[in-house]
Amino acid sequence: MKRNDLLVVVALAVALMGAAPGSTPANSGTDTATVKGTVKLEGALPTPTRINMASDPVCARQHSTAVLSEEIVADKNGDLQNVVVFVADGLGDRSFEVPAQPAVIEQKGCVYQPHVLAFRVNQRLQVLNSDACTHNIHPQPANNREWNKAQVAGSTVEEKFPREEVGIPLKCNVHPWMRAYLAVFKHPYFAVTGKDGSFDLSNLPPGTYTISAWHEKLGTTTQKVTVGRDETKTVQFAFKAQAGR
Repeated sequence: MKRNDLLVVVALAVALMGAAPGSTPANSGTDTATVKGTVKLEGALPTPTRINMASDPVCARQHSTAVLSEEIVADKNGDLQNVVVFVADGLGDRSFEVPAQPAVIEQKGCVYQPHVLAFRVNQRLQVLNSDACTHNIHPQPANNREWNKAQVAGSTVEEKFPREEVGIPLKCNVHPWMRAYLAVFKHPYFAVTGKDGSFDLSNLPPGTYTISAWHEKLGTTTQKVTVGRDETKTVQFAFKAQAGR
């Protein structure tokens, strides 16, 4: 074997020895896939409820216009907001690093911003109180520990959720109109739809997946999608408006 050929072989061996089991080259650009699309509301959009904050003048005087409930929010085209779209099955036993940066939800004007927040298992959740009054943070999970903490004006509370769970109600015992929802995942393949009802699940390993869409009032719907290397699949979810909601 020539000396140059031997050097190449040694370099390759060293590289392979340093690679983690099951790892793939970084930035290969050819081994990921994308599932994206929109979520629609079919039927008449329910009239949102006006929130009455008269019981706490500190809250009420922060709003010059009416504050409306966010139970079902859609535009004139039926684009549905606040839907959690996520990979429900198909990732196998893959594991993913937990983000160092926290997920953040803010209490401002005595409402939660955002109304629906999705983040990772064991990722830090920071709850900010940007109001000039005391709030009470009370998530009510089914698969995680329930906790209930008073929070004075201007302070931050931090917690973690160790198990996956979608649709954790979050309320304030001081202000009964305050409600939000949390979704916690072991993987990074999730999104919450914005005003245009769109979602984008990028950098997926190629494969066959069950994709779920969850809404706090309209329930859950699923689709199965197979997506290949460097491929983008577009799917649309639809929820039917229900009478009385």
